[in-house]
Amino acid sequence: MGRRPLPKTPASNIGASRPHAQVEEHLLRQSSPPTRSPDALISPQRSAGSPSMNKPFSSRPSLPDFHSVDQASVTSPDHSSVKPAPVRVGSVDVVSPPTLAPPSLTSHVADMYDYHAPAEEPYNDPLMSMDDAYGDFERDGLARSSYSTMEGNRKVSYADLNESSLHLGMPPILHDAEDAPFLDSESMQGWVQRQQRPENGHTRQVHLTEGNWIVDYPVPTPISNAVEPMYREQGFPKEFTHLRYSAVTCDPDEFTSEHGWGLRTSSEYRRSTELLITLTYYNEDRNLLTRTLYSVMQNIRDICKHRTSRYWQGSEEDGQPAWQKIVVSLVFDGIDPCDKETLDVLATIGVYQDGLMKREVNGKETVAHIFEYTTQISVDSTPKLVQPVPGQDSNLVPVQMIFCFKQKNSKKINSHRWVFHALGRMLQPEIVVLIDVGTKPGTLALYHLWEAFYNNPNLGGACGEIHAMIKHGIKLVNPLVAAQNFEYKISNILDKPLESTFGYVSVLPGAFSAYRYRAVTGRPLEQYFHGDHTLAEKLGNKGITQMNIFKKNMFLAEDRILCFELVAKAGDQWILSYVKPSKAETDVPEHTAELISQRRRWLNGSFAASIYSLVHFVRFYKSGHGFTRMFFFHVQALYNLIQLILSWFALANLWLTFAIIIQYLPSILLRQYGDAWLIAFHYVNLIFMWLYAFFLALQFVLALGNRPKSEHLVYALSFAVFGFLGLYVIVISLWLTAESFASMHPKNGDYADVVLSNTTAVLIASLAAMFGIYLIASLLYADPWHMLTSSVQYTLMAPSFVNVINVYAFCNLHDVSWGTKGADKADALPSVGPAQSCEQADTFEEAALSQEELDTRFQDVVSRAMSPYHVEHEKSTPTMDDGNRTFRTRLVALWLLTNAFLVALIMNLYDYQPHAKLDDEIYFKVILWSTFSMALFRFIGCLVFWIRRQSTKWFVRS
Repeated sequence: MGRRPLPKTPASNIGASRPHAQVEEHLLRQSSPPTRSPDALISPQRSAGSPSMNKPFSSRPSLPDFHSVDQASVTSPDHSSVKPAPVRVGSVDVVSPPTLAPPSLTSHVADMYDYHAPAEEPYNDPLMSMDDAYGDFERDGLARSSYSTMEGNRKVSYADLNESSLHLGMPPILHDAEDAPFLDSESMQGWVQRQQRPENGHTRQVHLTEGNWIVDYPVPTPISNAVEPMYREQGFPKEFTHLRYSAVTCDPDEFTSEHGWGLRTSSEYRRSTELLITLTYYNEDRNLLTRTLYSVMQNIRDICKHRTSRYWQGSEEDGQPAWQKIVVSLVFDGIDPCDKETLDVLATIGVYQDGLMKREVNGKETVAHIFEYTTQISVDSTPKLVQPVPGQDSNLVPVQMIFCFKQKNSKKINSHRWVFHALGRMLQPEIVVLIDVGTKPGTLALYHLWEAFYNNPNLGGACGEIHAMIKHGIKLVNPLVAAQNFEYKISNILDKPLESTFGYVSVLPGAFSAYRYRAVTGRPLEQYFHGDHTLAEKLGNKGITQMNIFKKNMFLAEDRILCFELVAKAGDQWILSYVKPSKAETDVPEHTAELISQRRRWLNGSFAASIYSLVHFVRFYKSGHGFTRMFFFHVQALYNLIQLILSWFALANLWLTFAIIIQYLPSILLRQYGDAWLIAFHYVNLIFMWLYAFFLALQFVLALGNRPKSEHLVYALSFAVFGFLGLYVIVISLWLTAESFASMHPKNGDYADVVLSNTTAVLIASLAAMFGIYLIASLLYADPWHMLTSSVQYTLMAPSFVNVINVYAFCNLHDVSWGTKGADKADALPSVGPAQSCEQADTFEEAALSQEELDTRFQDVVSRAMSPYHVEHEKSTPTMDDGNRTFRTRLVALWLLTNAFLVALIMNLYDYQPHAKLDDEIYFKVILWSTFSMALFRFIGCLVFWIRRQSTKWFVRS
């Protein structure tokens, strides 16, 4: 929490004003040579005969620390006590640690946990970079600072550090890459070589557990010694010292205790699980992983230390500490697409080790590799190593982690099947939280989600507020990012509160949502997992491969199906809700090609899922919802139907709005400026109309024959053109509105009738619906900044969302790919079979590592985890099916035909005359009033939601 400031010592006085300066100078003169050869990685202190290596774990000091040093006194060679002075490092006052000759990287990584000196003034910042852990080095390898150590009872302090001595750079071992062949963890070849256990002559026999490979492996000494004593006492003997690895050779549905499988948390420790937090991963880089994982661990700490929650504060009194009720599961979707540098991050915190995974066990192919470990260490995206500091309330709590590493890439929905049908069935959690890697939960985000479930027993699912990651507004310079930021904000202010008021949120984003486990079990999950390709053969005609193209598109938005099935579950009264205080941020596409590809999945999936929910609305009658709730469900269904119709005809409505407004301009010009202006603007408008038509037709050509990545420049030009034409229409609309109000002459002062009967006044109502209501709603929720920073960009991008993205989505309705890459490469993993020297059939033999060898390999792991990251973009070519193409063509033809018919019908209802008014253009008024009415309806919903929240807050305070 709060930091205790230490008196600042000027850099110029460091060493000169302190009695023990000569002691430190003497120690530095006896340091090792400045160069660090990879051949001398193991320090003499960590040799085979080293006492610290030979003594058992239980006899080692209980709380090792990176920064441990007794700040009360420092003993000089003449045994006189001196008190170390603090040094200002950046914004933190740090007491200089003890100094000796810099040991090797390996010895320091291990030794930093091998002792613990009592610290009255430990480092105040629990975040520590790897340079701090290894010691500070200049690029030439010369030691600038020294390392902590102890010799008998003699205590010494670090050499003094000034502000320039701390820097973020590569660890010293990375300076000579040729001597470290496995440092490039992005290389598949390097990762493959690390999967082979070294031929050191040491082997051990492993007995199968009911025919299954479930083995405990010791973790590196630095990891096991990082846990605070209070948590060691609460845990089990092997919980912090051993990593459990299970080579699962069965389907997720068969991962049960009856088949001999189990998880330490439930089967061995017999703990009840309140929260199962799942992070789903595909191919994100390590920065995205650390950003999400560290934020989740911070949220877990905040939950466990939340002082106002009786449930979590009373957990320890009930016999189970709060941290033991929370489990984090990481599900990686395949070995091949995985960024191997993320595995180094997981190995750094103890959740994974190279060389343990088995490709097959006794002839059975491994389906998933499950690692289990409880860790108190994390890595943030800086990268910095986060580990406990004595006496700090901000320390992370131990986190029970389950790392499920699927051998083959089988899509996200299969990852969810591992969560719900395998891990969830074992743990029986109350709440399951789903988070995509890359999404960063905000402060107390997970607590607010859990609190919503705790306070409402009928709540079956909930989601928080997801907003675009804009990096303090810097990314808003990009109009695409700003437009998406506006979309996210308006959805969170108007759409989600409206649906939450009804009790049925049509979609809980898979990137950040939560479900009550017993609410989704049964039919909701059964219907949801029909989209799993690995079940296609088992399900037969109901499987994903036998579905028609329409149903396949539904599973591009599978979270909508789960939401519908949950609320419509027979005999139950589950509802869905939006939790405003729970916030998370995520990256959004920054380029047109990425945005188009993402929205293609979203639009096609939501379109199919919306029709599915409307067609199967009768299923609500079998649920246990009361009359009032059912009434509001009918109102919501009608609202969704109108929204669907407006979305279907959005292409025609946008063209009609553009054409009618620019054709109305000449009548004003003729009255005000004469024929010259009329002729000029006639041709200008004609050019703009043909330009609009040309680029609209171009979208069909591009969508039917090209991928967005191959035509990103043309798509960027299309966005720019439609943005310019939209701006032109807005300027003309404002001009027409001003002229119309100036020429008003109402009888008896009745301005209301004139406004309501005037087309341009209706246009103003539509604009007010878009911005006036948005602004009022944003002010109600105290979140108006997007109106200032993103509304203009959204207005300019809105035509492209319809004319470019909608066209591409419908023209690619046949494409139901979701980012799955090619064949998986698991051949790198070793197989295990019965040992020839063993008589028992269920006994296997594998190479064994000593604790010293394990610690030696660990320093390579940490070095790779902190090395610079290089992004490689891999292009994927989706396969095309002729039958799907045919369906696509017919649907697009029908869509075009209906929209063209509507345009022709409306445009020929009257003969345009320059002097004519548009008072009789009923259709145009209907469209504008419909827009206003729909926005007003959303505003009423968000207003009711806001009033309910304020009333609840008042009631709680009372």
